[in-house]
Amino acid sequence: MKKIYLDMTDHSRCISVFAKDAQVIPAGTTVYSMPVTDKNAEYQRLADEYDIHFIFEDAAVHTSFYTIPWVDIMATDSEGGYIGTVGEISSLESDAPICYIDKNRNSFLAAENFSGFLESASCWKRKLKPYNEIVFFSSKEEAQRHHEFLDIDDLLTEQNDED
Repeated sequence: MKKIYLDMTDHSRCISVFAKDAQVIPAGTTVYSMPVTDKNAEYQRLADEYDIHFIFEDAAVHTSFYTIPWVDIMATDSEGGYIGTVGEISSLESDAPICYIDKNRNSFLAAENFSGFLESASCWKRKLKPYNEIVFFSSKEEAQRHHEFLDIDDLLTEQNDED
């Protein structure tokens, strides 16, 4: 089956697309930050005791890579690594895999889902397993040179023309 890629770096415009005779794969790297008003003692405990620093709106986090599939980064650690959800927006209810990306762009499976990650918070670094499902690019443009992407602007223009 043909694979086509959907850039999720502006996921406010598009959550998913279905295509006949093609597998649509979300791509890109985003950062999920929570409102500062959500900061509480439990998030601080996770940071202090387990080196899981959830991202809040008052702490800008920028990545220097673009991934396939999409990784939504929700936390960092003290070693310059990122913790994120693979293929979906980060959510407590998500069943998507949780990955860890170290500062050298090596990826690891941290947990099968978010609840599993929180359950193993005390030993998450010891449970990391190599996860070769993520491909890194320096930019979206580099990824587009290697893979066919849907142009969401074209899809939205076609829909507006039909209305």
